[in-house]
Amino acid sequence: MTPDVAAMLEKLAELNKPYGPAPYRRPRDAATLILLDKSGSVPRLLMGRRSEQLAFMPGMFVFPGGRTERSDLTAPRTGALHAGDADRLVKGMGRNGTARRAEALVMSAIRETQEETGLLIGKAGSAQSATRSPAWRTFIDKGILPDLSAIRYVARAITPPGRVRRFDTRFFVADAGHVANPDELIANPAEELDEVRWIGLDALDSITMPDITETILDLLAKRLREDPGLDRDLPVPFIRAENRRYVLTHD
Repeated sequence: MTPDVAAMLEKLAELNKPYGPAPYRRPRDAATLILLDKSGSVPRLLMGRRSEQLAFMPGMFVFPGGRTERSDLTAPRTGALHAGDADRLVKGMGRNGTARRAEALVMSAIRETQEETGLLIGKAGSAQSATRSPAWRTFIDKGILPDLSAIRYVARAITPPGRVRRFDTRFFVADAGHVANPDELIANPAEELDEVRWIGLDALDSITMPDITETILDLLAKRLREDPGLDRDLPVPFIRAENRRYVLTHD
């Protein structure tokens, strides 16, 4: 483990103890999408501020994301996952891993981004679907097919035991050039975000974000130094709690 990664884990442990008092809960599959805009002199990230009224992470800036839903398995799509990413996602699910479930994780990140920000990640195309999901109906009605090839898998983290909510979250990245409707960015308080905006990498100190989000951004920055185009087949960092401490391995 490199010194900078070790320092990340030490900082995470200091700020966020890797255990808690709640009964054991099995983590639920979830996904987050980091939209990266590299068109200007300083790269920007799309983030949303959670309502101050929420019990979970009030007022924090986060990336669009949430739980994987059944509709994510069957909604129309186009493109293919990066082969290495697909393999890692399947293997990371153990004996229940399938290619379709791997795609569903990516689809959930795309869907949550639409629900929370209004943005559609995809290409022009048509498909028939009986889905009742409002987000997927929006894609279909606007003639956009979610594009799996636009997404890269960059990190994974599991909420430690003893927390009221636990998620097995996969973090994905997409270039903002894959957004089909860039002028339709919105905030959606019904989806818990009071504000959504692009934030420059040089302005992240001006916002409050969860400790794990900051850690993932540090890992992403390290990945981008090694792989600026996000086109190489590199191991994916995986953070979890083990024996009451944080450990980092790789999917």
